[in-house]
Amino acid sequence: MNELQIKQSIERIIGMEDILTNVANALDELEAAVKKYKEIQPEIKKLEEYFTSAERKTDLALEEEGLLPKNLKRGVLSEDDIDDLLDRNKEDGQLFK
Repeated sequence: MNELQIKQSIERIIGMEDILTNVANALDELEAAVKKYKEIQPEIKKLEEYFTSAERKTDLALEEEGLLPKNLKRGVLSEDDIDDLLDRNKEDGQLFK
């Protein structure tokens, strides 16, 4: 083998090593994300139950009466926020079937 062939092999090996590392890292991140997605499903279920609960109706009434603190985060009282999140969860779940 001549020096040019050796140099080309080295460059090819370096390039393939970069691909190997990038793919391994991406798969590690994907697996971690899938694991986390599965782990949060009980929380999603809890949020879904709250969405149609009497407690949420009570919380909405308190909001409408202005009895909740002004600095209280209240995204859960927004129908669109919860509904969009539940839809997104359902759609994303299709990726893992």
